[in-house]
Amino acid sequence: MEDKDTDLEQHVIAMFHESIEAKMHAIDVLTPLIADAADMITQCFLDDGKVMLIGSGTSGTTAQQMTANLILGYEKERPSLPCICLNTDSITLGAIANESNYNEVYSKQIRALGQAGDLLFVVTTDSSSPVLVHAIKTAHDRDISVIALSGQHEGDIASILTPEDLEIRVPINSRTHLQEIHLLTIFCLCELIDRQIFGGNV
Repeated sequence: MEDKDTDLEQHVIAMFHESIEAKMHAIDVLTPLIADAADMITQCFLDDGKVMLIGSGTSGTTAQQMTANLILGYEKERPSLPCICLNTDSITLGAIANESNYNEVYSKQIRALGQAGDLLFVVTTDSSSPVLVHAIKTAHDRDISVIALSGQHEGDIASILTPEDLEIRVPINSRTHLQEIHLLTIFCLCELIDRQIFGGNV
């Protein structure tokens, strides 16, 4: 039993090291992109816009986490920032998918809620997801800029982004490490946004 426990512990240590190495591999590429994204989101809030967040599959939980941080405050309590996560309302998502088309589950919400000057924040490990492509096209129709937090491989999303948009493309193949870095990225963004808007008060 002791040998088995030792093997398991060594495997845990190896997983921690792999996670650290993945983050170090991505840091130089991501640092300026995260800073630019924080500026975009901060300016959106300062201009009285709101941020709409969506995520495909398990990336939806990352979008939810960022929404919670923006509303509650990242490390310290402060006034809430206006944002909404569009992948959390299962009744609305199911109704749109059933009555219209699954690819419209975010687009219809963006058409209903989005206004010029808002920002759409997309989280995905699948850079060619049709539902996200539809959402981004709808955002553009509403004069809404887009930030896409994506994976290593260029997909359909990259091809439809405009010069006003920003893609934070994480240069990692592993889905697990990609999701870890996505989560770290939104933590960085929330910290930078809080600092820029609330300064020393947070």
